[in-house]
Amino acid sequence: MKVIGITGGVGAGKSEVLKLLEECSDSCILKADEAAHEVENRECRKKLTALLSEDILSGDGTIDKRRMAEKIFADESLLEKVNAIVHPAVKSYILSRIEEERKKGEADYFFIEAALLIEDGYELICDELWYVYADEEVRRKRLKDSRGYCDEKTDSIMKAQNTDEVFRNHCSVVIDNSGDLSDTKRQIMAILSER
Repeated sequence: MKVIGITGGVGAGKSEVLKLLEECSDSCILKADEAAHEVENRECRKKLTALLSEDILSGDGTIDKRRMAEKIFADESLLEKVNAIVHPAVKSYILSRIEEERKKGEADYFFIEAALLIEDGYELICDELWYVYADEEVRRKRLKDSRGYCDEKTDSIMKAQNTDEVFRNHCSVVIDNSGDLSDTKRQIMAILSER
């Protein structure tokens, strides 16, 4: 089973590419955000509430992402501390999921999707990193249409992310998701047939 990291900038269409990969291959797909949510509410809950207070908990005792984000944005020094708690737990969770899938022996691919694959050193976990690319204009339109983001919000997110050059330097495969999904699917089919 090959472990492939899927990355790309906001609005590039990583989720759509994952759906196509699932449709076109025998694969397991894990989104790092979902893994983070899982570990935040299990392994990390006690440490996060000690750091940020129990104000971050919702009525059912789970971590409220919005409240946690508000605390972090109010004091940016907390971001590094939160990441130091969450990121190792996410990696450990992902490694255990990969091992589970390997033991089952049913999947040809294990796809991990995360915006920060490069920054978080996922090259050590993945056999390959694939970059989902889309033109900046396309990404901006998607973010405005699907998430209601204004230009300022889009600018601030894009500015904080890797450049196209950085993604291309770290990834062995580039999927151009600027056009329609049928074109993206053709690219995916060609990439998978080469492996």
